[in-house]
Amino acid sequence: MPTLSVITLTKNEEHNIGECLAGIRWADELIVIDSGSVDRTVERARVVADNILITEWKGYGATKNEGLKRAKGDWILWLDADERVPPELAEEIRSVIASRPDGAVAYNVARRAFFLGKWIRHSGWYPGRVTRLFRRGSASFSESHVHEHLKVNGETGNLRNDLLHYTDPNLYHYFAKFNTYTSLAARDLCERGEKFSTSSVIVRPIFMFVRMYLLRRGFLDGVHGFLLALCSSAYVFVKYAKLWEIRKSNP
Repeated sequence: MPTLSVITLTKNEEHNIGECLAGIRWADELIVIDSGSVDRTVERARVVADNILITEWKGYGATKNEGLKRAKGDWILWLDADERVPPELAEEIRSVIASRPDGAVAYNVARRAFFLGKWIRHSGWYPGRVTRLFRRGSASFSESHVHEHLKVNGETGNLRNDLLHYTDPNLYHYFAKFNTYTSLAARDLCERGEKFSTSSVIVRPIFMFVRMYLLRRGFLDGVHGFLLALCSSAYVFVKYAKLWEIRKSNP
């Protein structure tokens, strides 16, 4: 039977890490990579996880690649601390790695994301497929500062069941991440050579709101859809404003 390693990044995730690992504790190896938690994250992770790596923060992709070096399983599953593997998805993962019916080296999964406690069915968020399960040695993480992704060398298949994503239970949590994420995203834009223009902070935020709320029918998600579109528009505005700031400081 092929073995499975699970990689999870944490920092101050004491309210999430227990439930995150509970749904996948049947895996052969659980690796938690912690970057300076000051709460009880590490203590709670030790109850379940086999391997706790405490390391300095190197960026999302680079830190996850450190975890990859430690993984011993034939297959790797990457999970964020605010994600949950329900029983039907767990059973499908076990079946897929045992048989690989389509010969794929990696699999993507639909994420059922919850914003302010509600499953967002529209707004461009669902199914929002992401590649999370892959054969060891067939993929690595991009080293972008934020919104890293897997680079897969081979065929990718689809899992049928959803991964649950409990992102941003309240607006305080959303905006607690907001400043860090927009700064990292601006750095990525700068390093890719993107130039700032005034239209970036005028047109792009408006387009984001229109796309999410109207074109992708976010209005069907009610007040949650409106707030999500508005917050996402603000995210784009601040990201490009910070790009302007970086360019101004480093002409």
